[in-house]
Amino acid sequence: MDLHQLYVFTKVVEHKSFSKAAEDIFLSQSTVSSHIQGLEKTLGVKLFDRVGRESFLTPHGERLYHWALKLLLLKDQALLDLKEGMTSLRGIIRIAASSVPGQFMVPRMIKQFRERYPEVIFHINQSSSKHVAERVLNGSVDLGILGQKYEDDKLCYIPLLKEKLVLVTSNEFSIKEPVSISDILQYPFIMRNSDSGTNALLERFLKNSDITKDQLKVVSYIEDGQSLIQMVIEKVGISIISETAAQEYSRHKMLKWYNIQDFNDERFFYLVYNINKTQSIVSKLFIDSAAELLEPLKMN
Repeated sequence: MDLHQLYVFTKVVEHKSFSKAAEDIFLSQSTVSSHIQGLEKTLGVKLFDRVGRESFLTPHGERLYHWALKLLLLKDQALLDLKEGMTSLRGIIRIAASSVPGQFMVPRMIKQFRERYPEVIFHINQSSSKHVAERVLNGSVDLGILGQKYEDDKLCYIPLLKEKLVLVTSNEFSIKEPVSISDILQYPFIMRNSDSGTNALLERFLKNSDITKDQLKVVSYIEDGQSLIQMVIEKVGISIISETAAQEYSRHKMLKWYNIQDFNDERFFYLVYNINKTQSIVSKLFIDSAAELLEPLKMN
């Protein structure tokens, strides 16, 4: 039984697709199919049932997947043990990150991590907090970094950084302080989409203040955090965003930010991983050191 065939097999399992697995590991679809057929012939069992465009594990496939993860991890551990120094450790880490972590946290974490392990390669996917949690659950990424918890028995959350939300305006705009939520109602407002952690915290604050979203003068609902910032800079409207993001843009004199009176709710950014997914050596190292990797950001 070939370890490379087992590796290809695990990728088909994670993606539920031969074509997506092929794209992920830079092989042709026919090569992936050949590896799986060879594995099935060696073992004398059928590993997948093809239903439409997706491939689902047979009972034999489920049992093999369990052992394949253990064997591949054991291979990684053996190679690590044979290395003269940890800095020669190689591998790929797949991360899904929501807007703010993807912009301001993940780049710094990768920089710190690669100073120790320069041969590690990162694949980053940025989406809403909800989609980050979904990708961690379905196993298409090794870990996620997001600003909201989605409870599931398979998910384990590690708190990384605490922050609050603040009001942002263009540099030409001025609001008298202290700023209350009622002051904000009179201005054009740019709103994040409903799947973002920022939006969930804002909606909770509005509800606690007996204010409905309809009372906001919303001029745009937007998916992307960077586009939202650009609309604020262009004076399309004001918005409420992450303090971490606001401080970074303010430091470059791109916008102004204000604390909001009585808006004291704080949130954490979390690293999340699937407890049922066997992590590679490099992924486990990243997870275990994640909070430490953010120390330079916490000191700013």
